[in-house]
Amino acid sequence: MARDMTPVLKKCRALDIEPAYLGLEKKKSTRHGKMAKKTSEYGMQLKEKQKAKFIYGVLEKPFRNYFEKAQKLKYGTTGENLMILLEMRLDNVIFRMGLARTRDEARQIVSHRCVQVNGKTVNIPSYSVRVGDSIVIKENSKGSQRFKDIVEVTSSRGVPEWLESNKEQLSGKVIAVPRRDQIDVPVKEVAIVELYSK
Repeated sequence: MARDMTPVLKKCRALDIEPAYLGLEKKKSTRHGKMAKKTSEYGMQLKEKQKAKFIYGVLEKPFRNYFEKAQKLKYGTTGENLMILLEMRLDNVIFRMGLARTRDEARQIVSHRCVQVNGKTVNIPSYSVRVGDSIVIKENSKGSQRFKDIVEVTSSRGVPEWLESNKEQLSGKVIAVPRRDQIDVPVKEVAIVELYSK
């Protein structure tokens, strides 16, 4: 599987993203003495696409597939639909529920067959959840030190309104489709639509 091995904080600096959006507590280091270069319109659009791909951990081909799917949906704008499709990925939902410290960790938890959706084990991080889906960490994983540590770290993290989360039971439920204003990701999706529409 292809992976981007660039250090996370270096990538955060390059894309001007606060590490907190990735579930990291670290502060973004500031660069001194460098003049800000004027970015072209194409450069700005490309940066927004790279931001979305980096935050959600999606490679180019699946990202384009999400865009094409977003174009075909009958409701909402293409940009909003794209953000909703990314937000409804199982790995992201696990992260949002506070059952993983980062999306990377959520991907690993899903891949290691620790998650059940509606009573069935799912090991595909990109699995799209639906409204009404019940998500739970499997019984044989619940007592592990890993999940005790995760809950300790994420206990103060808020859960979006479109999700229910019970961190004590390591379970949750999708209660609605997220609206764009409920997705706290610093991405200008309109720029991504403009980029792909060229």
